[in-house]
Amino acid sequence: MTATHLTNTQSRAADSVISDLEQRILSGELVNGAPLPAERDLMEIFGASRTVIREAILALSNRGLIESKPRFRPIVRKPDYETVLNATGKIVQNLLTKTGDVKNLYDSRVFIERGLAREAAVAATKGDIADLKAALAANEAAISDSVAFYDTDVAFHGVLYRIPKNPIFPAIHMGYTAWLAPHWGKMLRSPERNELNFHAHEAILFAIMERDPDAAESALKCHLDAAWEHVRTTFSSRTV
Repeated sequence: MTATHLTNTQSRAADSVISDLEQRILSGELVNGAPLPAERDLMEIFGASRTVIREAILALSNRGLIESKPRFRPIVRKPDYETVLNATGKIVQNLLTKTGDVKNLYDSRVFIERGLAREAAVAATKGDIADLKAALAANEAAISDSVAFYDTDVAFHGVLYRIPKNPIFPAIHMGYTAWLAPHWGKMLRSPERNELNFHAHEAILFAIMERDPDAAESALKCHLDAAWEHVRTTFSSRTV
């Protein structure tokens, strides 16, 4: 048997194991959050070699269906919207090699958040308003600490993504935060700039509380446009 034939045979065997385990995860037979059966047990279940089982585990990990950590048994992760974004996260980040690429992604964020601001002005409940107020208060308290301010900035915007009660939006927010963080991390920060951003958040909340969707959208867009002006200066000329 040639090496090529052996490799093809192993790949077909791994495909069979991958398909079977995937169905067990999707059906709930393998419980979300529980450890995958031990490697030796999987070898017995499928009558497969250690190499085949490890190939299958790697493929499932790349698909976001299991979470692998060194020295620990893999954990089953039944797919949800966050799983999809996690699985594509590295691909998206690899695409962000030029200023134009990042700007396109950022513009999509602005587009979505403009709609979310309008929705919040129309449909935010008392609980939603309370969450926005609490997030804004935390944001104000962190003005002197730029690291904490960034976290509270993300949290304030995160409330907007939760208001429609659609699980897709919080997952998208998580994606934007992860994908854009490396670029936002290069942005010069200061208490003075933090205070400007706080007041921008304040204006967004005020418009939402006034139930004025036009003003809420305008305040949101002005805030994010200003944020882009700050971050775009961090790109070197060779990435433009």
